[in-house]
Amino acid sequence: MNCMVNDIGRDVTDLDQLTQSLARNLKRWRAERGFTLDALAARAGVSRGMIIQIEQARTNPSVGTTVKLADALGVIITTLLDYQDGTTVRLVAAEEAVRMWSTEAGSSTVLLAGTQAPGPLELWGWTLMPGEGSDSDPHPVGTYELLHVGSGELTLTVDGREHRVPAGVSATFEASVPHSYRNDGETVVEMKMVVAVPAVR
Repeated sequence: MNCMVNDIGRDVTDLDQLTQSLARNLKRWRAERGFTLDALAARAGVSRGMIIQIEQARTNPSVGTTVKLADALGVIITTLLDYQDGTTVRLVAAEEAVRMWSTEAGSSTVLLAGTQAPGPLELWGWTLMPGEGSDSDPHPVGTYELLHVGSGELTLTVDGREHRVPAGVSATFEASVPHSYRNDGETVVEMKMVVAVPAVR
């Protein structure tokens, strides 16, 4: 995913708020985990300078960078973007769901909801237009993805092996290897995905 996090924002106010939230929450979770800048940089594969810029709210990192930081900290992306404490039940309205990336053709991923249970647990909504796809770097060992295709036919590639997942079929796999999602068909692919990441020890 090469789209920028600032694609999430609907206007400048949203973007500013997102930048400030990410800066505040990254510092908070890095301190809570006891990671130095160098330690987090090594765990996430993100440069120390980039982490400093994010924590000072001077940049909007790519989605890929944000995912790497969340994985290294053992939290879900929504925890980095907006942290609320002490809420037993949290309802996420449609307009509050976070669009992580989109294309001009209409493909997109939306983070519908997330929680810590005890590791990060995320619910995603995906739309893939014909001919489009998205690649994902390996997640931490022990990360699992479960997906259900509602319409179209998904081409799921896991560790170099392709799997056809038609409408009505579900799939699950360990996501600690390179994987990708592609629509090779002529109709739109709509799917839901759950990502479960192990807690940081």
